[in-house]
Amino acid sequence: MTLAEILLGLVTAQRAGELVFSRLNTKRLKQRGAFEVSAQHYPLMVALHAAWLISLWLFGHDRPLNIFALVAYLGLQILRVWVMRTLGQRWTTRIIVLPGAPLVSAGPYRYLSHPNYAVVAGEIVVLPLVLGLPFLALVFTMLNAAMLFIRIRAENRALDAARTARARS
Repeated sequence: MTLAEILLGLVTAQRAGELVFSRLNTKRLKQRGAFEVSAQHYPLMVALHAAWLISLWLFGHDRPLNIFALVAYLGLQILRVWVMRTLGQRWTTRIIVLPGAPLVSAGPYRYLSHPNYAVVAGEIVVLPLVLGLPFLALVFTMLNAAMLFIRIRAENRALDAARTARARS
């Protein structure tokens, strides 16, 4: 087994675990009265991330690792954990609105409106570079940018609606 295969195995396991965590949190939030917004683009986002990971396995499984890019990727994982810990049970891979709940403004949300998307955008660039695959970094960065354009607009509309609803009550 190569180092690249070990790394990709860890990333795959991490992403699978996050999907389980997201489903659990989504279920809990919905039990508390939350609802999903803009679900129609979610399958495209899942397909994009799956294609990214599959392409890394196909083209990068036997490649040497770029240590500098790997250190950057590990730094992104620290930021990912910070985001997830800050959101706690409100972290999901979907856009879920919990009526009446205050917006999160702690942790990385003090500095960025959408730190999770910044981390994911970084990962989409950096992990292919760890494996010496700059073309995949470029292609998936462009695809992810298009997806984030749709997703961030949808999430911002949901956040604005939640703010307005709270202001009225």
